[in-house]
Amino acid sequence: MKEIKVPELAESLTEGTIAEWLKKEGDYIEKGEPIAELETDKVNVEINSEESGVISEFLFQPGDTVEVGQVIARLDEKGTAAVSSDTNETQDTKATTELKSEEKTEPVKQNTEQQPEASQEAKGKERKPIASPAARKRARELGIDLNEIPFQDPLGRIRTDDVEAYKNQSSIKNEETKTTPKPMATKQDDERVERIKMSRRRQTIAKRLVEAQQTAAMLTTFNEVDMTAILDLRNRRKDAFLKKNNVKLGFMSFFTKAVIGALKEFPLVNAEIQGNEILLKKFYDIGIAVSTEDGLVVPVVRNADSLSFAGIEREIGRLSEKARTNSLGLGDLTGGTFTITNGGIFGSLNSTPILNTPQVGILGMHKIQKRPVVVDEENDTVEVRPMMHLALSYDHRIIDGKEAVQFLVRVKQLLEDPEDLLLEG
Repeated sequence: MKEIKVPELAESLTEGTIAEWLKKEGDYIEKGEPIAELETDKVNVEINSEESGVISEFLFQPGDTVEVGQVIARLDEKGTAAVSSDTNETQDTKATTELKSEEKTEPVKQNTEQQPEASQEAKGKERKPIASPAARKRARELGIDLNEIPFQDPLGRIRTDDVEAYKNQSSIKNEETKTTPKPMATKQDDERVERIKMSRRRQTIAKRLVEAQQTAAMLTTFNEVDMTAILDLRNRRKDAFLKKNNVKLGFMSFFTKAVIGALKEFPLVNAEIQGNEILLKKFYDIGIAVSTEDGLVVPVVRNADSLSFAGIEREIGRLSEKARTNSLGLGDLTGGTFTITNGGIFGSLNSTPILNTPQVGILGMHKIQKRPVVVDEENDTVEVRPMMHLALSYDHRIIDGKEAVQFLVRVKQLLEDPEDLLLEG
């Protein structure tokens, strides 16, 4: 008897929730074939069987929380699948029928001979289609049967795009009811109150935000940046940039480059606390916060210091698209050293971003707004400039206020002088 355990997922992931069993007890499963879909704090993943055999027992039900290394099912390597026993019963029935066939009329004999075909057809319908974890999750949310979805993948695998396409073409009624069924109110509840169970991701977001405030000595320092130079450069070069690189020149590449330049001068902002030690990271994996329907996710741009402006924009676009289609992998979400979040896309003028622990720094961008500012203090010259507030939240346990302020000032300087920013790489 072999055991199927929850595999190692990622350094920061220690548990998950059984979203769905992809097989049934008594089914035969091949080595490497998925047996369950696991919903984690970040993404959904499939658990594959490490051996071939017959599934003898599931130890958990969908919705149960399991930990890494925990046994979730048992496998009988020498067992016989339940399908085989059904087939034997069918054959025995057929043999008995044939012995008595002389006493029966021809029509009855024909009906008996058709039974195995019907049985095989039923078994065929029980077989689950091949689908990615994201596609299975989306289909469950929409209440769509995967067997009904046509696919475009040459290997026959249903993707999220196939589910969305089917949803758009389908004329199924009451779709919203299937997507988010209304919870039954208890007798004590007012009819005007609706109880909705939080998704695992939302529970995790809530837990991590509270932990960040309870474990880190978090402070926020503010500054503002004149975006005139960047806007001018972007307006002059955006068409040529798009033509050359086949990607638009956005603001995130400027901010990513500015952050990396400042991190190189203030390495403690790119560090992590491990026990009584400070881990200085000499690489720059920048997390970019992306808002999705299921909540906030932070995919990571790896080795951002080695990427060009076009490379950064291209990678951010790729990760953002994966976030929107719920197809991010664990490798896309783990290991960041510093995070950038942009509340300005929703109209925020200022905020205090919460640390993405165990990171010790996060930069908050905000809406660009034209304001009157003094541009010449000697002559008190005032001009209307496109300004943006910047907010740096940091862990005061290892970053002093002086370093935090100087770091943010350096980010401001690099943004206000794009030529200096280009020299930074």
